[in-house]
Amino acid sequence: MATAEELRAKVKQRKLIIQSGLIIITVLAVWGGVSNAQFNLTRLNMTSGFSFLERGTGWDYSFSLVERSINDRYYYTLFIGLLNTLFVGFICIITTTIFGFIIGTMRDARHPAVKFAANVYVQIFRNIPLILQAIFLYAILIHMGGPRQAMSLGDVAFLSGRGLMLPGLNITPTIAVALMLVSFALAIGLIVKGVSLWRGLAIWLGGSIAVALLTALAVKPGDEALLSIPSLQGLRFQGGISVPVELLAMIVSITLYGSAYIAEIVRGGLSQVPRGLVEAGEALGLTRAYIWSRIKVPMALRSIIPPLGNQWIFMMKATTIGIAVGFSDLFYITVNSISQSGQTLELILLLMLTFLAINYSIALFTNWLNARLQLKAH
Repeated sequence: MATAEELRAKVKQRKLIIQSGLIIITVLAVWGGVSNAQFNLTRLNMTSGFSFLERGTGWDYSFSLVERSINDRYYYTLFIGLLNTLFVGFICIITTTIFGFIIGTMRDARHPAVKFAANVYVQIFRNIPLILQAIFLYAILIHMGGPRQAMSLGDVAFLSGRGLMLPGLNITPTIAVALMLVSFALAIGLIVKGVSLWRGLAIWLGGSIAVALLTALAVKPGDEALLSIPSLQGLRFQGGISVPVELLAMIVSITLYGSAYIAEIVRGGLSQVPRGLVEAGEALGLTRAYIWSRIKVPMALRSIIPPLGNQWIFMMKATTIGIAVGFSDLFYITVNSISQSGQTLELILLLMLTFLAINYSIALFTNWLNARLQLKAH
């Protein structure tokens, strides 16, 4: 009769054989797919490889955070698309999280009118497909009046059929991108250091604004103002920051759609906080705002973070709707590159690997953040 050690050895050997067989089958399947693709490409007299990335594109697109021209090579054009995707994705992650927490808190409120309004918001924007919301909002924006008929917001911001004009610092787009990276690095550093939520937000906002102002003072010409405010000159606005219609439609539609889902996540997390903790805070005379920020939110975050991370990943993938409104994100530029170069397999592979790296990084950050928030026994 076999001993326990012999049985464990047999089970281990069986698992090793099964795993080795799966690896061999996977390698053969990949090799067969690559070989078949190469054979078909050769039969159609189509070249394969990534040498096309060194060729010039010869075509333009709507939006870029850095300098560009129609003579840019494919690798640089794809890099610009990646920057645009990351730019929109992280903005939408921030805005959806903020609005989601606000709407989720309203759904957890005691006032029936506030709770009803939040419930209507969630049911409307969660049940309409995102791409329909983006196209509908884009259609509204492009049919607005020209610059002379623009909606004025305190004479410092203007909304028209050409986009949203906002006041901004007198810096180049490249420097603005660098400042956003510095702000993002500061936020990551505060999270790694374990700074509390409200103190971290104050340090992040204050530090980001201070760095931006100091940079603007250092790089601006001496005869120009620190702040550039848009003003109507002839048939167009001069100065300020111009937010194109395509970018505005994407950010607003993704924010409205994503915040409805995050609101449900927040509501569910807040509802899981033991009622006794809230009653204890009320017995101590704490205000509702203090109970929400110091008791309910810290306790609820432990159940909110895992599904919230999934929504962050979805927000990044949702940027691919840019092709529906003509925004030059990575997906839009990849599709155009395929039609111009014919390198379908290579470009789709690059697109998949890029999104895999971005979303896997977000997932790793979410797992790390969730591990830090978990209660630990001492």
